[in-house]
Amino acid sequence: MATETVNNKTLPTYDVEKELNRWNKFLNLGNLPEPTVGHTPRNVVWKKNKATLWHYPAVQKKYDVPLFFVYSLFNRSYILDLAPGSSVIEGLVNAGYDVYLLDWGIPGYEDKDISIEDYVMDYIKKGVQRTLRHSGANEVSVIGYCLGGTLAAIYAAIADEPIKNLAVATVPIDFGPATIPDKWAEGLKNGSFNVDRFIDVYGVIPPQYVEGMFRAISSPIYYSPYVAFLTRATDDRFVEKWRRMDKWTKEHVPFTGEAFRQLNNDFFRDNKLVKGEFSVKGKVVNLGNIKANLLIVTSKNDHLVPEEQSLPMVELVSSEDKTYQLVQAGHVSLALTGQFAKILDAWLRDRSN
Repeated sequence: MATETVNNKTLPTYDVEKELNRWNKFLNLGNLPEPTVGHTPRNVVWKKNKATLWHYPAVQKKYDVPLFFVYSLFNRSYILDLAPGSSVIEGLVNAGYDVYLLDWGIPGYEDKDISIEDYVMDYIKKGVQRTLRHSGANEVSVIGYCLGGTLAAIYAAIADEPIKNLAVATVPIDFGPATIPDKWAEGLKNGSFNVDRFIDVYGVIPPQYVEGMFRAISSPIYYSPYVAFLTRATDDRFVEKWRRMDKWTKEHVPFTGEAFRQLNNDFFRDNKLVKGEFSVKGKVVNLGNIKANLLIVTSKNDHLVPEEQSLPMVELVSSEDKTYQLVQAGHVSLALTGQFAKILDAWLRDRSN
């Protein structure tokens, strides 16, 4: 006897109009006007070459010690003030802090001889001095993000200025654990991969090469945001945030040749910072000289700077007050979501008066 199977499962309703709208927004992404960034009110305190020291005054000042931000040399610093409601800087000025940001600007070929040593002594050191003078404060909190944290730590180890607090996030200190492709790391160690000739030819590393380097390190993750955009193309709020982030990821800046030479040879290849062999203008950078209150923040999902590169700093510095915090975030999302501002505020509020 034949039996009849009843299929209660039905296909989901296909909304043709909604799908056409979604694909239309995705395909016309390039025709939209440039998204705006950097909404928090600010003013210029000091300029040097391409760099600018910005002051973001507290909405209602509660703390005496100003915050001095150092961002990475690879990217534009507006990631710290990307959008209202999720901006790191906005969160801190609303919490009562005076914030200063050293914006590196965009180097040109004429800046090819600027080294990491120059950035530390001629820009960070002088920027901190200007911050102290402008704010009238007796001490300063230095905050570094990514490679900016490396520069901030180098400066703090040789600084004469009164640094009360040092906070670093997603910071590479120990370059031994490689995050670059294995062949690159192997080539650096055995000398078969040498950037000196490349730097001598180009002078500055073009932004296209910088972007290509990060794509190689993060691939295929780099392309996943486009899948997310297609999926949520009809969500206007999501699209607005996505476009700001997309703008930032495509605006890599040139990297000065001498700074890249030092980064590649002294840090990636020879790991001089943790060995105590790196020097700035004749001063040996001994991280043990750092005695300021210390906060280190790392991200569990960071594919660029893993925890292993940041953790050794805890033992290398001499600070009596040390805090290490591992958070659920990615390398960029820590800043993008404004989470970093909340972490800083919770740690700084009792250390800023």
